Amino acid sequence: MNSQEIRNLPAELAHFQQRVIVASLVVVLMLSLLALRSFWLQVWRGSDLRAQAENNSVTWIPTVPLRGIILDRQGTVLASNYSAYTLEITPSETTDLQSTLEALNGLITINEREQRRFMQRVRDARRFEAVSLKTMLSSEEIAKLAANSYRLPGVHVQARLFRRYPLGPTASHVLGYISKINAREKMAMQDWSDEEQANYRGTRYIGKLGIEQQYEQILHGRSGFERVETASNGKPIRTLDATAATAGPDITLHLDIGLQQTIEQAYGDRRGAAVVMNPHTGEVLALVSMPTFDPNLFVEGIDQVTWDELNLSPDRPLFNRVLRGTYPPGSTYKPFMGLLALASGKRTADTRINDPGYWMLGNHRFRSHGDHGLGLVDLHSSIVHSSNVYYYTLAYELGVDAIHDFMKPLGFGQRTGIDLPNEGTGLLPSRAWKAKAFRKPQQQQWFEGETVSLGIGQGYNNFTMLQLATATSAIANGGFRVTPRVVRSISDQTAKAPERIALGLQPDHLERVKSAMADVAKRGTSAGVFAGAAYTSAGKTGTAQAVGVRQNQRYNAARLAESQRDHSLYVAFAPVENPQVVVAVIVENAGFGAAHAAPIARKVFDYWLTRSNDQPKNKGR
Repeated sequence: MNSQEIRNLPAELAHFQQRVIVASLVVVLMLSLLALRSFWLQVWRGSDLRAQAENNSVTWIPTVPLRGIILDRQGTVLASNYSAYTLEITPSETTDLQSTLEALNGLITINEREQRRFMQRVRDARRFEAVSLKTMLSSEEIAKLAANSYRLPGVHVQARLFRRYPLGPTASHVLGYISKINAREKMAMQDWSDEEQANYRGTRYIGKLGIEQQYEQILHGRSGFERVETASNGKPIRTLDATAATAGPDITLHLDIGLQQTIEQAYGDRRGAAVVMNPHTGEVLALVSMPTFDPNLFVEGIDQVTWDELNLSPDRPLFNRVLRGTYPPGSTYKPFMGLLALASGKRTADTRINDPGYWMLGNHRFRSHGDHGLGLVDLHSSIVHSSNVYYYTLAYELGVDAIHDFMKPLGFGQRTGIDLPNEGTGLLPSRAWKAKAFRKPQQQQWFEGETVSLGIGQGYNNFTMLQLATATSAIANGGFRVTPRVVRSISDQTAKAPERIALGLQPDHLERVKSAMADVAKRGTSAGVFAGAAYTSAGKTGTAQAVGVRQNQRYNAARLAESQRDHSLYVAFAPVENPQVVVAVIVENAGFGAAHAAPIARKVFDYWLTRSNDQPKNKGR
């Protein structure tokens, strides 16, 4: 080392020390920043970040509850659930959906209907959603699918719960069905409370029509939840805790399914509607709309071909004729007009009217049945022999508004309040109604001839069979309007008691009309049908026009298409001494009431009054 280097050594040492100090300060500064950052994250924001971390790694999965079972009054299961393995495909996970379907067809049998239904579901679903192809897989089919799973991407076998209607088409309009929640229903759910919406997370099906719709949130039960730890790829690792789902309560109906089947079989291939109820309690014992449909078709989604067969059928099997179908009551209206005659003072029970077989209003001739006269008729004989002239003249004397005001409290043209959705109102005409219903002034005017037709249950009169049964119950039970009820109990809790409204009808007036209706079944228009019955009954036949007949033109069923022929109606109750059951029946386009509707009523009474029907059977599920 030379003298020059020795002289520079102190300066270099000083420079080196400066660099070490600067480096040390930088290190200390960085460590301080790290410490501050660590303090900020772990202490200051620790709880918040821990919550975020937990939320990112924990998923809440809803568990759908078991749907409540529906039973009839004797314990027969009408709607239940079953567990089965189903074949599902997630379109987004398949390379070629058509090739996948062909490969599956080589392994198991997939019928044409299942393929149509699957393609319909694929069009309606998102690509990442699993779509059901085939349900009720056998053990052999499951084994084949498992062995070939490596070459079937996107194909899965899942165990799922399904709704089942064991009796198929029987009582389908009462029960309704469940099916996938559609876009309209999802929009409606947005108006539900937060609690109600939370209860349906994970639910794919909802009740549609009938009991399934009316009592949806009861039958659905309470959803459970699982708190599941998941990996970064979203796959579950373990279940942290769970809240079990609560099954929906069972619902027992007043319906007697044996009676329901008896009536449905009595209709055969004909269309119509029938209601059977207890006149004192409002219990609906049977509610028949014919033809019916199989609700099982809708559970997993119906294919377009099957839907078109049902929806486009001229027989309209999806249409609930009991709740929505409205018909002129025909001569079944006469007992109620008879009550009005006595209540208004326009007639006494002994007032006699000459019935020559027609009645003239100006130049218009109002005909009677068969154009033959009945001679002098009073209230009793006018009902027994169904005189048109008696009620033509009565309606003319009363006027439309008096008829409206008397019939409205009986339930005509009003919703009955039955515990089923989509009930129609029917039509009970009045001057005020017509003024609102039509736009042109000449159409808004009420004409006297229109009033005359109302007297025999024709004209603008249009009522449901449920309204007719409710009104008939008021005659049978001594003057009370009773709300019809389908549900008997929910689990062990008795359903809401029906409302009973006193109509203020005079007991003597009711007895006069009941006596006449009893003679209808003894010696009147339905005497042949009820000959030899082991009980007494009271009834009234009715024949209602489906289409109008021109003035001075005779009705000839043979010249009309079936859909234009008269409807056959019958209302009745039995036994006369202590009525237990009321029935209202219509058979569409079947003609005279005693020919087709009254025989169905006879089957109802034979079933209900000549055998024990109210002992629980406790049939298995």
